[in-house]
Amino acid sequence: MKHKLILTGDRPTGALHLGHYVGSLASRVKLQEQYQQYIMLADVQALTDNFQNPQKVIDNVYEVAKDYLAVGIDPNKSTIFIQSQIPEIAELTMYYLNLVTLARLRRNPTVKTEMAQKSFEAQTIPMGFLCYPINQAADITIFQANLVPVGEDQLPMLEQTNEIVRSFNRIYDTSCLVECEAYLSENTRLVGIDGKNKASKSLNNAIFLSDDEAQIKSKVFAMFTDPNHIKITDPGNVEGNVVFAYLDAFHENKEEVAELKTHYSKGGLGDVTIKNILNQTLQQFIAPIRERKKKIHIDDVKQMLHNGGAQAAIRAKATIAQVRSGIGINYFE
Repeated sequence: MKHKLILTGDRPTGALHLGHYVGSLASRVKLQEQYQQYIMLADVQALTDNFQNPQKVIDNVYEVAKDYLAVGIDPNKSTIFIQSQIPEIAELTMYYLNLVTLARLRRNPTVKTEMAQKSFEAQTIPMGFLCYPINQAADITIFQANLVPVGEDQLPMLEQTNEIVRSFNRIYDTSCLVECEAYLSENTRLVGIDGKNKASKSLNNAIFLSDDEAQIKSKVFAMFTDPNHIKITDPGNVEGNVVFAYLDAFHENKEEVAELKTHYSKGGLGDVTIKNILNQTLQQFIAPIRERKKKIHIDDVKQMLHNGGAQAAIRAKATIAQVRSGIGINYFE
């Protein structure tokens, strides 16, 4: 029996890419064999900075769900659901809003970083965006998740979640909410093809799981390598070389990658050669995922999400009943 529960998910604002695969999708396929796993399509959170274009979020709910299935996430082993279909999350968020100050939200390092990335000013930031750490805390605790897979940049979010749990349990003299732990996978970050930032759909520097052969090849040959590696005979720098970062992540023969690095470092190995090797590697990796996604029917996706929502609702309703009892607002029970 699977005892520990994992909550994870994505903001459905675009199709998923190789960065998502390295950072979360590959581990989810493995974790569903060991744990009770809930995977949330966080459409409410996606609307915090896409509220003027809800269709973008709606469309990508289905696209991301297809990506899940295409990479091997099994709805019989993982509960896949849409955030907005669980109203208990919104109710719990309201209770948590009373426990967190505006100053504490603004001190959250993750929020500060994302505010800068999205060019939000203090006077123009939407409250929905500023308060999403509280909403995220409700996401995690409504399902009583023990483990939350995150990158190191998200650790402040979990710290704030546990602060809220401790405050709630102390104020209302209850133990109905549990703290969570971070599950840090070995690989949580994949650099973008520009070599400057992590792979990101918003920065347009990622290779998507649905990219066709021509798109993959074009992006591989646009990858940053070593600007000082001008001639094939010149020694090349492996560190910071995007091609080798992707070979490390996706090339199955690790010994061959090690040999390529040695050869490149000594000189005598050109960028075109290593890019051709990477292109072949990524074509072989992405092609079956892309083909599986094409065969997934939208009606099957909708049914899966409906079933997942019904299953998620059972746990959410049980938790919110305990929360109401802890506060004392279970008036008619």
